Amino acid sequence: MITYSPKGTCSKQIVFDLDEEHRIHNLKFIGGCSGNLQGISRLVEGKTAEEIIPLLKGIRCRQNTSCPDQLSKALEEQIAPKEQ
Repeated sequence: MITYSPKGTCSKQIVFDLDEEHRIHNLKFIGGCSGNLQGISRLVEGKTAEEIIPLLKGIRCRQNTSCPDQLSKALEEQIAPKEQ
């Protein structure tokens, strides 16, 4: 389980799993607009991070970001090549 703390949004945490193919599973937002965030969770289930990042990146709500935008940042962090 991956936990990400979003910045500038109503949600306080984003938790999800990524499998070896970068497919998203069990996405949950803690806090925020429940109905909208449940919808996002269902829509991204089983899709790859690479599919979802360009769809959600740059969506704005408050403070020049949004829960979907923060999810894209969380996914980018997870699939970025790790420095050794």
